[in-house]
Amino acid sequence: MRLSSLFGPAAAELVFLIHLWIPPTQGAAFDPVQLPDINLDQLGRVALTGDFDSISLYTYKQQTQNAFSTNGSQALITQLPNGDYTAAATADAYIKTMCPFVMGNGELAGVVVGGNFTSLGGIETQGVAMYDPNTSQITPLPGLLGKVSAVYCDQDTNTVYVGGDFKGANSTNAVAWVGMAGWQNLPFAGFNGPVDSITKAPNGNIIFGGTFTGLGNTTAPVKKDQQVVNLASAKISSGSTTDENGFNDPKNIVCPTSGQDEAGSSWLLEDKTSGFWRADLNFGFQPTKLRLWNTHQNGRGTKTFRFTALPLNGIMNMTYNDPATGKKTPCDADGARCPLSDNTSLPYQDFEFYNRVGMSAFQIDISDWYGDGAGLNGIELFQDDIYAYAVSDLNEPTCANIKLGSNSTPTGPWTTAPSAQSQSQYLTVDLSTQDVRSAGTSVVFKPNIRQKGNYTVTVYTPGCLQDNSCDRRGIANVTGVFTEGGPPIPPQQIFQTNNFDKYDQIYYGPVDVNTDSFRATVTLAPYTQQDERITLVAQRVRFAPTNYTGGLNGLFEFDPAPGSTLSDFSKSAFDQAGMNLQPEAVVTSLAIMSGISYIGGNFSDTSGNFQNIFSITDGNASSLPNGGLNAQVATFQVFGDLLYIGGNFTNTATGNVSGLNNFAAYDTASQSWLALGSGVRGRVNTIVPLELNITENQPETCITVNGHFDHLEAFGSAPAVPVQGFGVWVPSRQNWLQNLNLTTRTITAKLSTTTNITGSDPLLAGTISSQGVPGAQAAVSLTSKPLRLESLGVKIQPEPVASPKRKRAIGGRNVTGAVTGKFFEKGKLNITVIGGHFTATATNGSTINNLAFINGTGAVSGLGPGIDEDSVFLALETHDDILYAGGTISGNLDNANVNGLILYDLAGGNFAYPQPPALGGDNVAINAITSRPKSGQVYVAGDFDTAGSLGCPSVCIFDNGQWSQPGSGLSGSVAALVWQGNDKLLAGGNITINGNSTRLANYDARNQQWTALDGPDSAVPGPVTALTRADNEGSQFWLAGKSSNGSAFLMKYADSKFQPITKGGRLGDQTTIQGLAMLQLNDDHDKSDVVSRDMVLLITGSLDVPNFGNASAALYDGNTFIPFILSTSGNGPGTLSQLFSSKTINFKSSGGRMKLGFVVLIGLAIALGVTFLLVVAGILIERYRRRAEGYQPAPTQYFDKTANLGRIPPEDLFGRLGQRGSAPML
Repeated sequence: MRLSSLFGPAAAELVFLIHLWIPPTQGAAFDPVQLPDINLDQLGRVALTGDFDSISLYTYKQQTQNAFSTNGSQALITQLPNGDYTAAATADAYIKTMCPFVMGNGELAGVVVGGNFTSLGGIETQGVAMYDPNTSQITPLPGLLGKVSAVYCDQDTNTVYVGGDFKGANSTNAVAWVGMAGWQNLPFAGFNGPVDSITKAPNGNIIFGGTFTGLGNTTAPVKKDQQVVNLASAKISSGSTTDENGFNDPKNIVCPTSGQDEAGSSWLLEDKTSGFWRADLNFGFQPTKLRLWNTHQNGRGTKTFRFTALPLNGIMNMTYNDPATGKKTPCDADGARCPLSDNTSLPYQDFEFYNRVGMSAFQIDISDWYGDGAGLNGIELFQDDIYAYAVSDLNEPTCANIKLGSNSTPTGPWTTAPSAQSQSQYLTVDLSTQDVRSAGTSVVFKPNIRQKGNYTVTVYTPGCLQDNSCDRRGIANVTGVFTEGGPPIPPQQIFQTNNFDKYDQIYYGPVDVNTDSFRATVTLAPYTQQDERITLVAQRVRFAPTNYTGGLNGLFEFDPAPGSTLSDFSKSAFDQAGMNLQPEAVVTSLAIMSGISYIGGNFSDTSGNFQNIFSITDGNASSLPNGGLNAQVATFQVFGDLLYIGGNFTNTATGNVSGLNNFAAYDTASQSWLALGSGVRGRVNTIVPLELNITENQPETCITVNGHFDHLEAFGSAPAVPVQGFGVWVPSRQNWLQNLNLTTRTITAKLSTTTNITGSDPLLAGTISSQGVPGAQAAVSLTSKPLRLESLGVKIQPEPVASPKRKRAIGGRNVTGAVTGKFFEKGKLNITVIGGHFTATATNGSTINNLAFINGTGAVSGLGPGIDEDSVFLALETHDDILYAGGTISGNLDNANVNGLILYDLAGGNFAYPQPPALGGDNVAINAITSRPKSGQVYVAGDFDTAGSLGCPSVCIFDNGQWSQPGSGLSGSVAALVWQGNDKLLAGGNITINGNSTRLANYDARNQQWTALDGPDSAVPGPVTALTRADNEGSQFWLAGKSSNGSAFLMKYADSKFQPITKGGRLGDQTTIQGLAMLQLNDDHDKSDVVSRDMVLLITGSLDVPNFGNASAALYDGNTFIPFILSTSGNGPGTLSQLFSSKTINFKSSGGRMKLGFVVLIGLAIALGVTFLLVVAGILIERYRRRAEGYQPAPTQYFDKTANLGRIPPEDLFGRLGQRGSAPML
C-alpha cells in the first residue's frame, strides 16, 4: 500500500528473474535452522501449489517472509548463504546514502548510514547512524535533526562529511563526524540550503552539491521575530497572586491590545511579595524575543524578573535596550535577573534571548517591585520560524488582532491527539478506502508571511509509536502555492510510517508576502491511490526564511587543510562554475572519473552552452556532447568507463541522440552518449549495481534502475515491457534482463543505494523480496534427498478474480495463482496437472488459462477452447484416464453448457464426451472431489443445489455417466472430503443435515445415510476448510478452519473427542489455513500426545507462526510450530494452498491400535509360541529330575544273539503252533 516518497507514488513491484551470485565472504554470522528430517519416499512425487512468485525453505534464522515493503520503510540488506536477501536493520523511512568509514589506522569503524528515518534496527536515531557489518549492531549518532542525503567517508582526514537538510551542533545542512570523537562544526557552519551530494575532488578538496546560495555562517533572516507564540491557548497559572478583584487572574495579561492598565487587563502580586507567572503550552517552541508590558497601577510594577525554560528548568540569558542609554545591554552578570522599566512613556520593553532553546512551558519569576508590589500589564513571545499548526488553537492568537495571522482549515472528521512524545498536539483521522479516494478530507495550512523572500518549507509528521498507529499509517499527498500567480508545486507523497517525529522538506524557493488577495498555502490530504483503511495525521508546517544572496549557487569546494580560505569563491573552479549557472541551480549528483569531475542536476549555464550536466577538467567547466541533457539529472553511477545517468530527460539538449529516455550512459573514453535499449518510460531516481549470475557460475555486475516508471521502452526487436519502477540492465548482453530467456530465481526490489565493504558482500539499502527457487511461480516440487524445492518448469502468472459472481462463489477466499494439483501416472503417461486462476505460456507459445498439463518430457499445454477465461479450478481427481476438474467453471463444450465440473481425457489429450450435466445453484463452486476406494464412483462436493435435473445439494456422485444423490437431508457448503475406509466418507464445511447446522458430517455409503459428527453444540468453532487423516482408517483426523470471530483454528479428532491445538502457541489471528498433510520423518521428535514421534503435520496457507511471524507453511510436531516455507507474491506475502503427491502415506501403528483381525492373528501366534515354550521347558525339567534320582539310560550295545538259543530249541518253541486245544508252552 505504501512506498517511500523517494520513489514517487507508485507501489513498486517489478518481479524479474535473476540468478544471484553468492560469493564466499566474511561478515555477519548467519544462524542455520535445523528442520525436521522429512522422508517423502512413501509419497512418491510431491508438489506444492499457491500464490507466490518467489519461495524458499526456511534455512536461516535471519530469513523472514516480509514482502517487498511499500509502507515507506526501507532496510539495510545483506545476502544469506542460500542466496536469499534479508533485512539486516529496518528503518522507518528511506535510506538515501551510505559509506564505509575506514579510519586513518585502517580500522573499519562501521558503515555510516543516512536518510530520512527516525529509527534504524528498532533504535531511535535521527537521520544518521553507524552499522557494524560484522555484528549487525546499530550505533546512533545523536545530534542531528532532519534528513541526511549525502555522506562521504574520507580515510585521509579520518572524517565523515555529512550533508542534507538538517540542523546539528551550530551548523545547518552540513557537518563532520571526526574519528570516533563525534560531531564537529565545519569552519563555514554549513549552508543556507540542502546538500544532495558530496565527493572528493582530484586535488583532495571536498565538493558539496545541492540547493544553496550561501554558507551557513554568512546568512541570516532579514527580519526576525516574525511569529507570535500563542499564549491564549496555554494553561496559565501563577503564585502569590493578589486577591483583589479584577487583578487576580493571570490570564488578564495575555494579548495586551486594549492599552488600558486597569482591572481585567492587569495582573498583580500580593503586596511586597515575590511571585511567578507561568504558561504551559500544547506545543514546543524556540522563542527569540520576550515582550513585557509593566503595570503602573497605583505606582506598582515589576522591577526585576528572570525567565526559566521548562521542562528544562534552565534560566535564559537575555539582552535588552537600556531606555536610559539606548544601547543593547545584557541582563545582570549571570543573566539571572533582568530589569523592567517603570517609565510610563514606554508602552512595553523587549528582551532578546541570547540562545535559541526549545521549550514547551516557561515561568517568569518576579523578585523585586516598584511601590507596594509587582505586576504586569501584558506579555507576548516571538519566534523566528513561521509555523502553521493543524490544531487551530496553536496558531497565532486571534486576540492579538493580527490581520493575516497563521491559521489552518481542516475539512473532514479530524480529531485532536495529545502531543505525548511529539512537539505538539496534532490532528488524526481514520479513513476507509472510500474516504481516501474522495476529496472530503484535508488540512490547509496558511502561514503568516510578512517578508517576501526565499524560504525552506517543511512538513512535520508525528511518530506513530506514541499513538500505536504504525500498522495503519498511510500516505499523505502534499501540495502548495507559494507565489501570487505562480503554479502550485507538484504533488508530493509523504509516508507517515515513521516511528518517531520527522520532517520532510517539500519546497525551497521564493514565497510572497501575505496580502488581501493572496497568501501562501500548504494542503495535506490522503494520497488517493491507497486501497486500505488508513490513519492520517496532520501536525504543522514550518516556513524558515533563508538569505538568497551568499555568493554560491549549488556548488562549494572546501579545502580541509587548516587555515584555508573560505570567503574567496573566485579561486575555486567549482564555486565559479556554480556562479556561472542560472540562479536557483540544483546540483543532485557528483562523480569523479579519471581526474574529471561530472556535475548533474537541474540547471543551465548563463551562456546557454549546456544543461543539467557538465564536467570540470583542469579547472575549466566544459559541456558534454550535444549540450548535455534536456531535463533534470537525478543520479549517477560509475561503472568502468561508463557513467550511468538517471533522471527525467528524454534526449540530449540539442536532441541529436535517440533512446535516452530517463536512463542513459556517457562513455568517458569515447566522449559519446550511449542509449541503453531505449530507456524507460518514467523518472529514474536511483541506479544501484548488483552482482548477478547471468551465465552459470559467472557473476557479473548488472545495473538496477529504480524509480517511477511503468515500462522498459521497446528497442530493436524487443517489445516494451510493463514494469512497476524497477529494471535490470545487463551490460554484457546490452539488454534488459526481462528480455533475456533465463530460468533464474525471482526477486522483487526497489534499491536506493549500495556500498562496498572490504571482506564482505556489498551492503544494499532499499526494500527487497527474494526467495531462493529459480523459475518457481505458483507451483514447486518438494524432494527430501536432500530437502529442497524445485521449479516444475512452468511459468505461471497469477490472475486476480475479477468477476463479482466468481468472488461470491469462492466465498472471499484468495484463489489467485495455483490452487490445486494432481499427478497422473499410468503406463507411459506421466502428467502433472496444475489448476487455479492464472495464465501460463505453453511450450508452443500459446496462452494457457487456469489449467496446465506438464508431461514427462516437460512439455506444457492447456485446455482447448470452450472454457471461460475467468474460471477458477479448485479441485482435481482422476479415475481411469479421466481427469475430473472442479471449481467455479463455466463454458460451452460440444454445444452444451458446463458449470462447476468438466471431464478431460488425459490419454487422448482432449475433453471427454459427453460432459456431465451442468451443476446448478446461485453460486456454483466445486471445492473437493474424491473417488470411492475400490469403486467407480466419484464424489463431488462444494456449493450447489442440482446436478442436471437432479436435486443433489452439496455432495453428488458421478458414476457410469450419470449423477446420483448420496442419501438425503444434506445441504450447505462442503469444503473438504476424506474417506474413512471404503464405505464411510467424512465431509467438512458449513453444513446442514435435516435442518441442523454442523461442521462435520459422516456418510455411510452402504446405508446411504448422513449423520452429524460434531452435533448441535459443536466443539468445532467455525466452518471447516481443511481435513487430513491421522491414521490409515481415518478414525483420527486433523481439521482446520476459521472461527466465528475470524481467527484460525486447528484441531485433532481422536478417541471420539475434538482436541484444540494450543501447545506450542497459537497461530495468529490473521492466519488462514488452506491445507493439511501428514509427513513421515527419518528421526523421531520429542514425544507428543497428538503427533506420533515419526510423523509431523504440514500446515499450508497464510500463517502467523508463534514467535516468528509470517510463513506460507509450517510443521507441527505436537510441541512446536516450526516455520518451513517462506514465499512472497508481488508486494505482499505469498500463500501455499496445498501439498499433493503421487502416492498416499501409510501410517504406522498409532497408539497401539490395530484391526481386530490382526489382533486375533497376533494373539494366536503368541499363544502357540507360549505353548511350545512350555512343552520344551517341561521336557527339560523331567530329564533333570530323572538324572537327579539316579536313573541311567538303557544300554544300547547289541547282545550275543546265539547265547541262549540252546535253552529252548526252536522246534520246541514253534513246532506246536499249529496244534489246537492248548496254549503254547515254553
